Amino acid sequence: MIEIKAVSRFYGIYKALDSVTLDIAAGEFFSLLGPSGCGKTTLLRSIAGFDTPTSGDIRIDGQSAIGVPPNRRPTNMVFQNYAIFPHLNVAENVAYGLKRLKLDAQDERRRVGDALDQVRLSTLGKRGAHELSGGQRQRVALARALVMRPKVLLLDEPLSALDKKLREEMQVELRSLQKAVGITFVLVTHDQYEALAMSDRIAVMFGGRIAQVATPKEIYQRPLTRAVADFLGGMNFMKARITGETATDLSVETQRFGAVTLTKPPGFTCGTSEATIGIRPERLRVLWDDDTAPHAIEGHVVDRHYFGEITHLIVNVPGLDAPLSVSETNNFGADDIPVGAPIRLAYDPDALVALAD
Repeated sequence: MIEIKAVSRFYGIYKALDSVTLDIAAGEFFSLLGPSGCGKTTLLRSIAGFDTPTSGDIRIDGQSAIGVPPNRRPTNMVFQNYAIFPHLNVAENVAYGLKRLKLDAQDERRRVGDALDQVRLSTLGKRGAHELSGGQRQRVALARALVMRPKVLLLDEPLSALDKKLREEMQVELRSLQKAVGITFVLVTHDQYEALAMSDRIAVMFGGRIAQVATPKEIYQRPLTRAVADFLGGMNFMKARITGETATDLSVETQRFGAVTLTKPPGFTCGTSEATIGIRPERLRVLWDDDTAPHAIEGHVVDRHYFGEITHLIVNVPGLDAPLSVSETNNFGADDIPVGAPIRLAYDPDALVALAD
């Protein structure tokens, strides 16, 4: 549905996008994820037509969009602040974009009604904009975009103004809505868990470039670089000595984790005798009492952080350059482990990943 080919965007000497190439499939829920200033919003605005690339091409449904104004593209956009007109009621807000189509009154009412049904606001058509909650305002903005029947819906951090509980509820609703209408959604977000929960695929961006494109599971469990791994949920990093290399694998001798053979990430170049490896905090498991495991390390707790259903333990392991972060559920009493206590941690060697720097 969307083909982005070597797109760059300069603002003076500042390069907001640096030769970005990306394909987004029809009917896909696709997320652009990254920190502030990484270029994700510039890329979204370029797809929408509100920004013009300095070079490269953007094709939507097989047609180049370069030079095509926003209102002539088969896209519609939901902005971060929703841009609800305060002097119009809900139905009038939703119908606003239909005016230029010059539909008869019956067709307009039917399309507005269908859009409000899609976002579960069918009984609020006459309510004033000032009477809406944050979640309702977000639904009105979605209905106003969907009523135009776009092929692509562009979402610029549409949930960022909502509180945590409502935000999580709207994530589920937005994903369900996308499946129901069946069109392509492109979401910009800096929230890692939002992207992981909602997307078919994710592009992680840094410095105007795409670092990795993959499914949520792949990008979380098998990040290609240290930057991607660190941005998506945190990871324990350690150095390892490279002892062998093939086209697909990397054999290393790790600090405290022994000798392991790992899948070599694409783009990895063996420029030195060292590699960076990582393991997610939840892939380290506390061994209780007489529990045993084929692979385990020992240390002591130097800090802990309680988060309700889980506790993050900070564990110092002799021989490691930095303490390990361990995420353990509180079902077995992780929240009762005191600072200073000795601890044993089990791990699966398959949980270790090699990372390109």
